[in-house]
Amino acid sequence: MASKSKKSKVFSALEVANICGVVNQTAINWIKAGHLKAYTTPGGQFRVTPEDLADFIEKRGSEIPEVLQNALDDRKVVQSKSLIIVDDDKGLNTVIKLYIEKNFPGIKIYQAYDGFEAGTVMAQKKPGFVILDLDLPGVDGFSLCKKLKTDPMFANPYVVVVTALKEPDIAERVNALECNYFLTKPLSMEKIGAMVNQWFNMKPAE
Repeated sequence: MASKSKKSKVFSALEVANICGVVNQTAINWIKAGHLKAYTTPGGQFRVTPEDLADFIEKRGSEIPEVLQNALDDRKVVQSKSLIIVDDDKGLNTVIKLYIEKNFPGIKIYQAYDGFEAGTVMAQKKPGFVILDLDLPGVDGFSLCKKLKTDPMFANPYVVVVTALKEPDIAERVNALECNYFLTKPLSMEKIGAMVNQWFNMKPAE
């Protein structure tokens, strides 16, 4: 089993080529042609997530190699044991934390009170479940949610957006974020618990 501090694995084009049994240029051609989803590092190098590579291989009718399956399993371990609560209302943040701790023991819970802090924690810990307030100081929740959903380094977490904002177009703006669920304040702890239960496939503590 991977340790909690293990970094989430992504593959270079060369590693993709080795896994698929082809030359490096073939892997690059797959990426450039749009057949294999990838992102580019600041240095211009291609990187492919295990999920995208697995999807590519399965669509070609091939079996998932052991090295790729191990990477997929490691990412599940990284994501399956932790969540983060991002809300600058420290009282509410703590109430949610205490509720989850009581009902779902065993889950590692991180807390962040602004967008900058949340981004740092997400990049380092990669929790798979995010409770995200939209009205945050620093990096606002809209920008953060978009980044969590589009930047492969965050491994596409399950994002529950929460807000007290009352703008007429708030639902439309939230839908554009492609978050997984949207809750308005005041929050229902039972609804949050149900989503945590579904994601982690756990039963609440008696």
